[in-house]
Amino acid sequence: METMQLIPVKPTIILPKNRNNTLDYTTNIIDITPLSERPLEKSNAKHFIEANTKETDLFHLKSECIVPVFSKDNEITISHPNFIETVWDAANKFFPNERFLEPDIRVSHVIKGRIPEAIYKPVNQLLESDKTIYYERIPSICEDIEGNRLNLTIGGVRAYNHENLYSKKSVEKFKIFIGFKNLVCCNMCVSTDGYKSELRVMSLEELFKASLLLFQQYNPSKHLQLISSFQDSYLTEHQFAQLIGKSKLYQCLPNAQKKLLPSMEFGDTHINAVAKAYYNDKNFSIEEGADAINLWKVYNLFTGANKNSYIDNLLDRSLNATELVEGINRALHGDSEYRWFIE
Repeated sequence: METMQLIPVKPTIILPKNRNNTLDYTTNIIDITPLSERPLEKSNAKHFIEANTKETDLFHLKSECIVPVFSKDNEITISHPNFIETVWDAANKFFPNERFLEPDIRVSHVIKGRIPEAIYKPVNQLLESDKTIYYERIPSICEDIEGNRLNLTIGGVRAYNHENLYSKKSVEKFKIFIGFKNLVCCNMCVSTDGYKSELRVMSLEELFKASLLLFQQYNPSKHLQLISSFQDSYLTEHQFAQLIGKSKLYQCLPNAQKKLLPSMEFGDTHINAVAKAYYNDKNFSIEEGADAINLWKVYNLFTGANKNSYIDNLLDRSLNATELVEGINRALHGDSEYRWFIE
């Protein structure tokens, strides 16, 4: 059986005039005009993930996909459309003066089934009405850094393979983030305070409240200040080569030694992509004749390589890229924690 990924992504927002920091959940926030019926502008930007996904929309998810249940008590799970609309409504509640684009929804790993009446039909006799599907997994404030426009983006990931659907109804797990998307390449910039790697909820009300809490605790100014500082620090070609080599070596270290070092979640395929992009990326390669590359470009080489990750690991690696480059930046100024990667 195939597995699947559904990704609700919250597109662009423009610079806010204020933020509402005293928000309470009320049921009429969810029970309003369905997102699929609202006039929304479609984003023309590239997709922020490239691996193993295809584009879809809310109409397809609502009208053509079933919703799994917990098998022991037949309690329904939170559906992908409900997840998308709840986070979307929370974002509109928290940023009341912003203009949101239509959610960019990408799916993969479809799970196919049949209605009971068609269980014994041969495949070549199946009608479209006999088939069922669902997807096991799914996924402006702005700034300009080196000519790259960054727009605030909200999104999330839902993976049914992380739920025990053979039990009674229990907590359901989601990933939600608020961060910045580089519109030049659609690389995602994720920070620690803007990401919940495992949000556990029982209802849409809890999901709504948790989304608001994440938006409240996120500090976009601090995040922008951090990634903006990357453009003022440089790695020499020797230091970059050390980073590439040490990143590959990291995967082979004995566990005892690896535990003494900061986490490196990029594998050989990603590191090879980073090395290739160092010379060939049209936006972030080292300039011809230069003997050093700034950390903003290095950061985007890593986040660019991350777009080929499966959605299960995409957001965790996005955060790891931020932590890695931030640590290297500190190492260049005398800190010892990440020094191993570049010396």
